[in-house]
Amino acid sequence: MLWWLAYITLGLFTGFFAGMLGIGGGLVMVPALTMMFAAQAAFPGSEILHLALGTSMATILFTALASLRAHHRHGAVLWRVVGQITPGILLGTLLGTLFASSVPARPLAIFFTAFVCLVAVQMILNLKPKPSRDLPGAAGVIAVGVGIGALSALVAIGGGSLTVPFLTWCNVRVQHAIGTSAAVGFPIAVGGSLGYIYNGWGHPGLPEWSLGYIYLPAFVWLVPSSMLIAPLGARLAHRLPVATLKRLFAVVLIALAAKMLWGLFA
Repeated sequence: MLWWLAYITLGLFTGFFAGMLGIGGGLVMVPALTMMFAAQAAFPGSEILHLALGTSMATILFTALASLRAHHRHGAVLWRVVGQITPGILLGTLLGTLFASSVPARPLAIFFTAFVCLVAVQMILNLKPKPSRDLPGAAGVIAVGVGIGALSALVAIGGGSLTVPFLTWCNVRVQHAIGTSAAVGFPIAVGGSLGYIYNGWGHPGLPEWSLGYIYLPAFVWLVPSSMLIAPLGARLAHRLPVATLKRLFAVVLIALAAKMLWGLFA
C-alpha cells in the first residue's frame, strides 16, 4: 500500500507539470522511480535505471495523450507540424531505446543527470533561442524529429525540453510551441515504449510483473493519477507565470537527479 501511494503521488506531481510545461514528466519520474525501485529488494541493481526509463516512457504515453487533448481544446496544437515530425520521431525513439538498453546503468545515469542539469539551467536562466527563421521543409522537420526522438527515448522524456525551444526558434508562438510539444510527446512515448518492451523482453533477473523494461505495478498507478491532473496543468499554463514555475521546477529536477546519482554510486 505504501508503494501504491508513492506511485500515485508521483503521478500527480509529474502530470501537473506535464500539462503546464508541455513535457512528458520523465525528468522527474526517472530519478524518483530509480530511488523507489532501489528501496525494494525485488529489483536487480544493474537494471533499476533501465526499468525506471521504460516505466516512465510508458506512463508518458497516457500523460501526453491527456495533455495534448487539453491543449487541443485551446487551439494550441499545430497538427501539420505534428504530422511532419512523427515519422522521424518514431525512428529516433526506436534507435534511442536500442542504445539505452545496451549502456550500463552508471554511464547512463551520468548522461541523464548531465541532461537534466542542462535543462534545469535553461529553465532557471529562462534561456530561449531568438526567433530567427521559419520552420524547415518536411525533410528538415523529419530530421529534427529523429534527433528529438532518439534523445527523448534515451532519457525517457516527452521531448518538451527539446521541441519547445526548436519551435520557438522557428517563430512559433510559445503557447503553440507548448501545445504542439505535448502532441509530439505521444509518438515519442509510443516508439519509446515499444522499444523498451522489445529490448527488455526475456531479460533475466527482472522483477515479477515486468513487461520488458516496464514495471507494470508502478505503471498502473502512475497512469490514472498523471492523466487526472495533466489537464489542470494545461489550463493553468494559460493563466500563471510559467517562467517562475519553471525555475522552481528546475530546482526540484537538480535535487532529484543528484539524489538518484548518489544512490547509484553510493
